[in-house]
Amino acid sequence: MMSRSYTNLLELASGNFPVMGREKERKRFPRVMTVPGNIVEMDDEQDNSVTSENPSSIAGDRMIIVANLLPLKAKRRPDNKGWVFSWNEDSLLLWVKVGLPEDMEVLYVGSLPVDVDPIEQDDVANHLLEKFKCVPAFLPPNLLAKYYHGFCKKQLWPLFHYMLPFSADHGGRFDRSMWEAYVSANKMFSQKVIEVLNPEDDFVWIHDYHLMVLPTFLRRRFVRLRMGFFLHSPFPSSEIYRSLPVREEILKALLNSDLIGFHTFDYARHFLSCCSRMLGLEYQSKRGYIGLEYYGRTVGIKIMPVGIHMGHIESVIRQTDKELKVEELKRQFEGKTVLLGVDDMDVFKGINLKLLAMEHMLKQHRNWQGKAVLVQIANPARGKGIDLEEIQSEIEESCKRINKELGKPGYEPIVYIHRPISISERMAYYSIAECVVVTAVRDGMNLTPYEYIICRQGVSGAERGSELCGPKKSMLVVSEFIGCSPSLSGAIRVNPWNVESTAEAMNESISMAESEKELRHEKHYRYVSTHDVAFWSRSFLQDMERTCADHFRKRCWGIGLGFGFRVVALDPNFRKLSIDEIVGAYCRSKSRAILLDYDGTLMPQNSIIKTPSAQVMSLLNSLCGDRKNMVFMVSGRGRESLSKWFLPCKKLGLAAEHGYFIRSPGQDEWETYGQSCEFGWMQMAEPVMKSYTEATDGSGIERKESALVWHYNDADPGFGFSQAKEMLDHLESVLANEPVAVKSGQFIVEVKPQGVSKGIVAEKVFTSMTESGKQADFVLCIGDDRSDEDMFELIGTAVSRHILSYNTEVFGCTVGQKPSKAKYYLDDSSQVVAMLESLAEVSDSPVTSDEENDNSSPRKFGSVSSFV
Repeated sequence: MMSRSYTNLLELASGNFPVMGREKERKRFPRVMTVPGNIVEMDDEQDNSVTSENPSSIAGDRMIIVANLLPLKAKRRPDNKGWVFSWNEDSLLLWVKVGLPEDMEVLYVGSLPVDVDPIEQDDVANHLLEKFKCVPAFLPPNLLAKYYHGFCKKQLWPLFHYMLPFSADHGGRFDRSMWEAYVSANKMFSQKVIEVLNPEDDFVWIHDYHLMVLPTFLRRRFVRLRMGFFLHSPFPSSEIYRSLPVREEILKALLNSDLIGFHTFDYARHFLSCCSRMLGLEYQSKRGYIGLEYYGRTVGIKIMPVGIHMGHIESVIRQTDKELKVEELKRQFEGKTVLLGVDDMDVFKGINLKLLAMEHMLKQHRNWQGKAVLVQIANPARGKGIDLEEIQSEIEESCKRINKELGKPGYEPIVYIHRPISISERMAYYSIAECVVVTAVRDGMNLTPYEYIICRQGVSGAERGSELCGPKKSMLVVSEFIGCSPSLSGAIRVNPWNVESTAEAMNESISMAESEKELRHEKHYRYVSTHDVAFWSRSFLQDMERTCADHFRKRCWGIGLGFGFRVVALDPNFRKLSIDEIVGAYCRSKSRAILLDYDGTLMPQNSIIKTPSAQVMSLLNSLCGDRKNMVFMVSGRGRESLSKWFLPCKKLGLAAEHGYFIRSPGQDEWETYGQSCEFGWMQMAEPVMKSYTEATDGSGIERKESALVWHYNDADPGFGFSQAKEMLDHLESVLANEPVAVKSGQFIVEVKPQGVSKGIVAEKVFTSMTESGKQADFVLCIGDDRSDEDMFELIGTAVSRHILSYNTEVFGCTVGQKPSKAKYYLDDSSQVVAMLESLAEVSDSPVTSDEENDNSSPRKFGSVSSFV
């Protein structure tokens, strides 16, 4: 049944969905009393369970876990009247709660594995909420088909597993209607979350690729919501991901989360590379934590492979032992060495590669013929994936051929089981297997090896004499392309595409000395038992809390349309510069210092014509003509350009190359900041830069009088960044004994004399004014880039350092809404010019030539060396 707030699919898919209106004040969702005892004891055949009338006394935060499927099983009643629900104990998400604080209530939001008739949906929803604390999202069948079986399984799933849609029947071409369905389904999930959400108290944890645009829907409504996302599948390399037509929409949606989790660093690295190449975002690592700065928010990147629930696996092992299934299998495979494969029926699981490797092993090592058996369990496919029929027929054909060629009466080298098997039966197979083989060509995590290790360890309380209590040893042959591979250092890692090497690894695993098998098993068990699902969820929550700690310290607001929506988070003291406020302060003051950047401040950064306009020249002359003003242009440009451009402004002070060269107002000569004018270090630095320029296509060297700058903004982002880091280290080593500083910036590496910065220029101006008896009581400092932050930092501490008086009215203003050490901002250069025009209008008239002759000569800074 369609939600009333459902909007047009095309609007959603294009990202132009409306901002949801404010709902009426709603009651806080009542906390449901936790039922004591084992989860399985909560299952009830009667569809009339009720919740406690008294709300829980638990006062802790809540966790809302959102996933495509709820961790539930469902079946119709025998009389076909209503449904019976129970927990799905095989679902990983069910066990997330064991790692969360005991007083943290957990709610689940997701869809059901069955289609519920619309007339039953309200009753089912109420029952699941009351008994299981689950909120179902009922997706219409036509929407589900395009969302899950379409976009998720035929487009995202293949792409994330490195299959490109080279043809319409290979991987599936991008279908806009499926994308629209994906967006619509995510919106329906968001509506279900909002129904039970307390935004100030709750955490929201979204799981997997089915819901990658959900963060935008929630963030659009609640800018301070504490929200995390974990991807359980691989994240492909940027070369693969960039082929997705909606690549930026998904990236920007994920960045609306506070924390994004991945199984391995490879997956995280690919995501970060995509953010760098497509959005220009670079990550930073601080004290072991990786973060992306995104419009003032720090989006955390979490690398933590998921684990299993030890208690659940051990209870299944005990049950398996009681059912005597192990004994039955031991009799069936008596005298045989069993290798085991447990995989879903999927094109990426590499099942046929495993069969071919087994065939090769038996042919190369004939001593195993008649002794070694590969039991391959193929679980039914979870969805309507691509090429399923073809891969299934290929596997069956290989099994028949190998058994016919290498089998004999009483011996089949391949035992193929293609049917659903219970977890209890799976544990029984683990217990008799000498080795588990996983040859997936690409997989997110794959917990089969973890289950096998725990099963081979055995548990206390099992029947005596059972294999489950036997020697604690296990062997693993795992693909290097699965998520658990880096964690299992004792496993034999293989490239599954290399059938010969996989065959040798299988032979090595079953031929290895028993003592070494035990050592490898011990190492694996120690890791798996300590890095279980509780450790994983606890660690994720802790990182989410840390990442969200400053939510209420900053001012946040949402900007942008569609999937371009993002939250800007800024310091509470950071606000837009009020024209009335600064004009009032300007009129009250008697001695003013005005420091202006040029590019990006008075002149738009993307302007082709860089020379100042007549409008800019006019207002500069007006400001400089007021005898109360000391006006300085502080730029990174060379002194030749500045001298030529601002020749008509005789009373304008100029600082070129970030302050290395300074020309006082009314003067013709330039002063040099620094103790030495020797630039011998350039002969050492330039050859280094040239070598990197030759090796880095799209890079170049800019030579200034006092500095060398290596630009790589046109180079490949990843390679350029890597080369810049290498060059930084190289130059620091070469120039270690030279009086220079080597710094990296936005797509640049710069070498310049030590101590040169715009902050020093500001300090020099203020000090000069004080020494001339006209200490500034009004300061205006405007700039747009990183070099201007030195000025903002200086004026922020100038009062405490007695450079300025306590009565000085200080206006540090950056151009653009972004994190800055300035306390004010203006949106663009046009607003800067408009603000300066307002000041020019209230300035005193320029002094006449006679008045100028009566006054002392123009102010000139003292010897530069006196400020060093």
